[in-house]
Amino acid sequence: MIWAVSWRNIWRNKLRSTVIIIAIAIGVFAGIFTWAFYRGMVIQRIQAAIISESSHIQVHHKDYLTNPDQRYVITGIDSVIISIDNLPGVEATTGRLLVTAMISSAETGSGVRLVGIHPDQEKKVTNIYDKITQGSYFESHRKTPIVIGEKLAEKLSVKLRSRVVLTLQSMDGTLTSGLFRVEGIYRTYNSVYDETNVFVRQNDLSNLIGLDNSSGHEVAILLSDNDRLDLVSMKISEAFPGLDTKSWREIMPEVSLVEESMDISMYVFLGIILAALIFGIINTMLMAVLERVKELGMLMAVGMNKLRVFFMILLETVLLSLTGGVVGIIAGYIVTVFFKHRGIDLSRWAEAYEKLGYETVIYPVTNLDIDLKVALMVLITGILASLYPAWKAIQLKPAEALRIDI
Repeated sequence: MIWAVSWRNIWRNKLRSTVIIIAIAIGVFAGIFTWAFYRGMVIQRIQAAIISESSHIQVHHKDYLTNPDQRYVITGIDSVIISIDNLPGVEATTGRLLVTAMISSAETGSGVRLVGIHPDQEKKVTNIYDKITQGSYFESHRKTPIVIGEKLAEKLSVKLRSRVVLTLQSMDGTLTSGLFRVEGIYRTYNSVYDETNVFVRQNDLSNLIGLDNSSGHEVAILLSDNDRLDLVSMKISEAFPGLDTKSWREIMPEVSLVEESMDISMYVFLGIILAALIFGIINTMLMAVLERVKELGMLMAVGMNKLRVFFMILLETVLLSLTGGVVGIIAGYIVTVFFKHRGIDLSRWAEAYEKLGYETVIYPVTNLDIDLKVALMVLITGILASLYPAWKAIQLKPAEALRIDI
């Protein structure tokens, strides 16, 4: 019975209750949608970083990452690739050469990371081939082709079939250079990556620096499921203890930090919203209590104990909060689902987002877990907001309350 009474008490002042319910709903909606937007943005960044930049796992010579000297190579890299390829959960692997070089055009030059690849194997691990905006991805049979980023092409003032000169250090320490022709220009959502990474065939790079084809600097591994990351990394480390095995979280700690801080940031954001709403709820319920002083006094005079009065006020506050919370959650879910398929276009700020490596069309992501967490936070908010009004209610003395004329 007390549940029904509490629900009816909420609607004694319809305008006041409606205003606070709308305020709670807007706050919860903002929290839900922002959480879904931020989660979608972070997930897209992680997926792009894995499939375009790093892959899930990388294997190097044990000293390479601390001192990226091109002399630190993995010998017999083909046998390493074959062994890793047979592990459960591994979808594809490829070997790479990594060399720091200077790329020069007729206009200017720039420092780059030169990546020597096997194009057919690389296609299975990364999607750079799918990011080609001009030309092709090593499909021609021209001698010494090179694929460069759109940002770098603009910087060098080059276009398709332009010639560029690569100057780098050979394995014996002497400077060497080679003439390459631009076959393809790619563009990812990371303009910094596009400006600093260029791709050539591994054979061309091996011949240029004087390295045998059975050696390489890096083995990149793509997994069928990111959940297998730790298990596969452990198996590779056990199989090749002399090599350095790193997951994408270790290779790109800045991206991993964003993932780890995502939920914490959203808890703080939603907590601030609900904390602000607490004062509005307290004010509403305190007014409701003060308006009903005589009524509450009469209830206690005829035998209702203070605990039941306390519980009634608490229940009114929680029901008020949950009503607004449920409306906000439903609204947030509907809007999130709408934009989940359409995306939110942020191309107006494309330059800023691409410098940070984020896509310009964001697809929000929500799930039941988020909604349940938000509902729990709203419930806690309602309970906390009810404590002071309920405490004020039970401080009333029946004899004095009955004499008050409101």
